[in-house]
Amino acid sequence: MVMIFSFSSIFSQKRNSTYTVKRLKEAMKIDGNWNKPQWKSVKALYLSHYMGQIPSFRPKVHVKMMYDDDNLYLIFKVNDRFVRSTVEEYNGHVSADACVEFFFSPDINFPERYFNLEINAGGTPLMAYHIYQQKESQKFSIEDLKKIEIAHSLPGKVDPEITTPVTWTLEYKLPLSILKKYGSVIYPEAGKTWNANFYKTASEGSNPHYITWSRVDNLKPNFHLPQFFGKLKFKE
Repeated sequence: MVMIFSFSSIFSQKRNSTYTVKRLKEAMKIDGNWNKPQWKSVKALYLSHYMGQIPSFRPKVHVKMMYDDDNLYLIFKVNDRFVRSTVEEYNGHVSADACVEFFFSPDINFPERYFNLEINAGGTPLMAYHIYQQKESQKFSIEDLKKIEIAHSLPGKVDPEITTPVTWTLEYKLPLSILKKYGSVIYPEAGKTWNANFYKTASEGSNPHYITWSRVDNLKPNFHLPQFFGKLKFKE
């Protein structure tokens, strides 16, 4: 009973960041093209909050998201510099590289339970299922990670670092079926709500930074704080 009360009080805060997720009405090729017709009418959210020290160069990060009965669709556009991406092992330390991340709780009855999907600029993913404040997490199998269709504009490996301005995109199609193998999922449909946050990092680059969509009130950079997630509201 004490644990339940603790979670209830931690996760009862007001969430100011809200994003409306539209349904995808037609088939879409996953190719990393930010400007293709299916994304044209979708509003982008902007990552504007920093954790830790403000970097000398501030990347500009936009994200769009859609869904259908079977999948989530996300595309990131990053106006960047000092881009390096060397991790090619699935479930490797991709956040050391230029990396975009999607953390989400797909069952609002269990806001302390969440998934994290982190993909570096070269398209290498890491994904796991977590319970807040529990050290153990369940990483996705390589077989399941390969079911995520990923397209990226940069090469699979970026080394040496790109120090000049560069805009890169990363798009993916995430099957909902693989989520159910690891945790509780309320499927998206009009009127449903999830908790989520979007991040950009390059923790071991020459311009380290930790950027969030929904503000995280924590002195030390830490993305694993689901009490600060914003809201995703699904609509037709």
